[in-house]
Amino acid sequence: MSAPSIVAIVPCFNEEAAVAKVVTDLRAAVPEMEVYVYDNNSTDRTAEVAREAGAIVRTESRKGKGNVVRRAFSDLDADIYLLIDGDDTYEAAAAPQLIDALIAGPLDHVLGTRVDNNEVSAYRPGHELGNKAFNRLVGSLFGEPITDMLSGYRVFSRRFVKSFPALSREFEIETELSVHSMNLRVPQAEVPVGFKDRPEGSESKLRTYHDGFRILKLIGRLVQHERPLLLYGVLATCFALVGLALGIPVVWHFAGNGDVPRFPTAFLAASVMIVAVLCLVIGLILNGLLYARKESARLAYLRLGPPECAQWQAGRHTDDVVERARTRAPVG
Repeated sequence: MSAPSIVAIVPCFNEEAAVAKVVTDLRAAVPEMEVYVYDNNSTDRTAEVAREAGAIVRTESRKGKGNVVRRAFSDLDADIYLLIDGDDTYEAAAAPQLIDALIAGPLDHVLGTRVDNNEVSAYRPGHELGNKAFNRLVGSLFGEPITDMLSGYRVFSRRFVKSFPALSREFEIETELSVHSMNLRVPQAEVPVGFKDRPEGSESKLRTYHDGFRILKLIGRLVQHERPLLLYGVLATCFALVGLALGIPVVWHFAGNGDVPRFPTAFLAASVMIVAVLCLVIGLILNGLLYARKESARLAYLRLGPPECAQWQAGRHTDDVVERARTRAPVG
């Protein structure tokens, strides 16, 4: 079997100070991999520096990392896709470990979980705590544990990429990728990778509160679309409790005295209970539609085979890599 085609996708916005190191390290780690730098309207020399370092440079005019990922996933055709930020905060030299884990599985998604330096943290204030909170929230809502859902270092199979809708526009793309893998229940693993601070002269593009609220908004939207019975079931329960609180005194008085002196309260209680029933019915209908949509997504995913290559695995310690990876139970 011939070696698989591998592409690296490096989203960049004003990363002149860091992108050359990222490209150089990726090419050194996996010489056969084509490195694509997507310049997202940079105002500095990001594109020129990346091209000089040996990358294939393309431009995405729509602002936002999500737009870059959607464009790259549409444009590029390969067996294996590596996604890494262009800010040189991730250990690019770990690329072979992530790729080996994907092939040896075979897996569809390998997440590079960031291992921070305890002495000099590379996280901005509040980011590590926020990341852990989002991990717990998404893990509890979608039923699978995850260690670092906001990591920008990942490797995907072709069938994962070509079944991923990529609807996000900005940094919430990582959340969408994580939730997609959970919903589709693809075989996946987590591999620890080094994480360091940005090089001197490079500035972070993250906006703590703005991006945090966008991620929360996306999670809410994904719960509405991917867990409708949970959402509308909770709403139905809340309305039902309010209806019971309003209606029980009225019914109790009627049972004891044979009349209903509080007609407005009775009508309000009945109306609230009707809303509760409607919420439950809406949840059931949307859950049925979700089941049909998941069947279609699963069939689209199964049209392509898993990444396989005996020659690529030869001479590499794939068993050790997979054993170190924390693999969640594969489905299908």
